[in-house]
Amino acid sequence: MTALAFACTGVRSDPYAAAPTLVFRLRITAPAGTRVHALALRCQLRIEPGRRPYAAAEGERLTDLFGERERWASTLNPIQFATVPLLVPGFTGETETDLAVPCSYDLEVASARYFRALDGGEVPLLLLFSGTAFAGPAGFQVTPVPWDREASVRMPVRVWREAIDQHFPGCGWLRLPDDLMDALLAYRSRRALPSWEATVRELLGAAAIEEVAR
Repeated sequence: MTALAFACTGVRSDPYAAAPTLVFRLRITAPAGTRVHALALRCQLRIEPGRRPYAAAEGERLTDLFGERERWASTLNPIQFATVPLLVPGFTGETETDLAVPCSYDLEVASARYFRALDGGEVPLLLLFSGTAFAGPAGFQVTPVPWDREASVRMPVRVWREAIDQHFPGCGWLRLPDDLMDALLAYRSRRALPSWEATVRELLGAAAIEEVAR
């Protein structure tokens, strides 16, 4: 089994990606003199929410994920962010490579709701690695990457916002079932409203007036 060590040296948003994407810079180290012909990796990324503090406003926005703050000692569990494959070219000793991770902007996804709830600071992330190493001085040996290989990184919240804002500046997304979308579309058509924003604002305004009338 090839003894590999992993470290994450930074993270940035990709301004040229077709969808919101984060790029993690990885440093991979093999034993001195070991020739690694290729690595086929599976990289799992987890958010570790218990490793940072939260302001009062952030705590309110996180209630739907973790419950009331007094319960957080038992509810701040890791959140799955992404699982992505990575093929690393051959190297000897040490190499650096980029891990591209797509970001969901769907607020039904727990990781997107978590990121959006934060005003700033850093997000504690844990990267877990598994896969297959092709290594050896002559020809190659096929060995598994140990399941305990991991790396930690603290990603600035602004980096995630940059990735989202490059594609959807000032916007959020909701996923709705077909019947509700059809009803909203019919309502918009009947009212001759110019946009979905105007449609939702009118519905919220009507709800507010009804609530006051009660």
